[in-house]
Amino acid sequence: MYYPEPLAKLIEAFTRLPGIGPKSATRLAFHVLNMKEDEVIDFAKALVSVKRNLHYCSVCCNITDTDPCRICQDKTRDASVICVVQDSKDLVAIERTKEFDGYYHVLQGAISPMEGIGPDDIRLKELLTRLSDEKVKELIMATNPNIEGEATAMYISRLVRPFEIKITRIAHGLPVGGDLEYADEVTLSKALEGRRELF
Repeated sequence: MYYPEPLAKLIEAFTRLPGIGPKSATRLAFHVLNMKEDEVIDFAKALVSVKRNLHYCSVCCNITDTDPCRICQDKTRDASVICVVQDSKDLVAIERTKEFDGYYHVLQGAISPMEGIGPDDIRLKELLTRLSDEKVKELIMATNPNIEGEATAMYISRLVRPFEIKITRIAHGLPVGGDLEYADEVTLSKALEGRRELF
């Protein structure tokens, strides 16, 4: 072991984060080591707070610290439209465009047989419960434009067909294989404007 045990454990902890290899983990650990103690305590408190104080909205399944979340509590939004996204980062990306004023449904994933994720592993039951409300007239499928996102959109469109709700898909102004969270506001805005009906 090259480093003292506390530092080695911190490096190991950082390597468990996605996209952080051993070199990046070592750099982060040394950065923490050089921080002031009160900064480290604040950092640790922020990590604990995220785990203790955040949960899923009982309506849209977005990550929130209130229930229902602030978007679901907003009565000025258009209740006739629900935009379905894969995760909370995608919701934030669409909100930044300021082009969408309906409600959201966050699936917390996408159907991916290769990764062992099926329809029961994402928030579909909650979506179907919401669609029984007669106010919903349109469902916008804003899943990522990749194989999993397309498969999820098609599965949901077949599943909700009996509800006789208009089902649209955001336009592919987004690069195929890309993720919504990395798209700029203009691209997302155009994608929302150019959405099309699936069936």
